[in-house]
Amino acid sequence: MNIINRLRTLVDHRQISGLGHSDDSNSQQVLKQSADGSLTVERRTKRRRSAAPGSKILVIDDSKTIQVALRKMLLQNHYDVHPALDAEKGLEAAFREKPDLIFLDIVLPGMNGFAALRQLRKDPRTRDIPVIMISGNVQATETYYAERIGADDFMRKPFNRFEVFRRIDRLLDEDCVFRRTGFRAKAAV
Repeated sequence: MNIINRLRTLVDHRQISGLGHSDDSNSQQVLKQSADGSLTVERRTKRRRSAAPGSKILVIDDSKTIQVALRKMLLQNHYDVHPALDAEKGLEAAFREKPDLIFLDIVLPGMNGFAALRQLRKDPRTRDIPVIMISGNVQATETYYAERIGADDFMRKPFNRFEVFRRIDRLLDEDCVFRRTGFRAKAAV
């Protein structure tokens, strides 16, 4: 067995068994093999937590670009992604699919994201589903209203992969199950 194959075997074994982690529970060093066969150390310094593969995530946004970008990111973590291009279709999907998490744009055709969030919070089938509001508007008032109505987090467009998974990580409990956040879960409807 040549040295490259031995290193590949070692890397695969360390990643599977968890031996690639340092003693610090918040840091992680993983060797990755690139397409040309070279080995590199991943940049991540904090262990990423993920919900169970197959967790349902509903993305309500009228931008096909945002839909595609979020879908690609979420599918890479093996989430089950459901798209909706407006609030009405999003609410139907939420009541029917009972997702584990919802990304909800504020500016939508027809019903806006605030009205959709109010309906989600009033309905017993969806009131406990965490919602991350998203918007390209830089107004601080949007964040305030999102929190008042009962959003669990707020993410500005444009966003990157790190931002998306940081928001998801905030909504995971100790067992990596999506849950509503503290005071915002008690916000008035």
